[in-house]
Amino acid sequence: MTPAVAVHPIVSPWGRFGLYSFFIDAPEPAIVDTGIASSPAEGLAPALAAIGRRVEDVRWILLTHGHIDHVGGAHALWELTGRRAQVVIHEADAPLLRSRRAHVDEYVAGRAQYLHDPDGESRLSAAADAVISGEMEPTLLVRGGERISLGGDVTVSVHSIPGHTPGSVAYVIDGQDDVFVGDAVQVHGAANGFPGFVDPAGYRAGLQYLREEIRPQHLYLGHPYRRADGTPYGVELDAEQAREALQASQEIEARVGDAACRCLDAGLQDTDSPYSPFARVAEELGYAGDPSLEPSPFFTTLHGYRTTFDQMTKHEELRTHG
Repeated sequence: MTPAVAVHPIVSPWGRFGLYSFFIDAPEPAIVDTGIASSPAEGLAPALAAIGRRVEDVRWILLTHGHIDHVGGAHALWELTGRRAQVVIHEADAPLLRSRRAHVDEYVAGRAQYLHDPDGESRLSAAADAVISGEMEPTLLVRGGERISLGGDVTVSVHSIPGHTPGSVAYVIDGQDDVFVGDAVQVHGAANGFPGFVDPAGYRAGLQYLREEIRPQHLYLGHPYRRADGTPYGVELDAEQAREALQASQEIEARVGDAACRCLDAGLQDTDSPYSPFARVAEELGYAGDPSLEPSPFFTTLHGYRTTFDQMTKHEELRTHG
């Protein structure tokens, strides 16, 4: 039997938070997700040195999705490898690796319309400049279904699980079912206490696929997502914890979705509530977090339901009157 490939979680500092990457100790070593611009030098390099490995020897940079705190360090890490590492991302999220402005455009098109922050765009633009180490073209674009060789008998399969972002993917170490999902399993969310995803249907389908088809033996999360009581799972879950987190994520999405549908059916109304126009959802779910804290999962997610609702309404109108 081939020995198990070792996986090492690595945390990099970012203010009061930590950003998580994972080192796959294969013949062609891989890093899953890269934190921000400072992470490769301040987090990854010393952590690898502590286990007798060198950041220069990393040959694969596997990105689970395109958000700043996952791709921000990609260019810097690529540079530290002498530009020899292969950089992998789903084609739908590749614009977020190629362009800092794409992050700002995503903000403007979504949650910005509810936050009503006149400085929000400029603040996010400054953050993108500061924490994204460089714009770059990925080496390998994936769609899901690919298998990547990390040397020897070690392969990683790529699975499309859109929802958190259009291009979210899971990487699975074949034969041992270690699964890296980035932020595609949200449970009750992280520090903001609310699950974040742009595509509710994609998020639901991804959770079901992970739970019923992949069945992780170890599930590696991008952040320490939380249970209902606020306690974090941590980022390295065993098979039982993975099943619990996946089931809980499905149940939470169903509750959020039901509340969102009732709110949308009743018609959105602007109020003085910080949760406007989704104040009814926050009240029904008992959500008391600050919706203005970036990346504002409350508004990101509710905008996703609104977009779906509007599309379904338009389709029904076309079907009825077309």
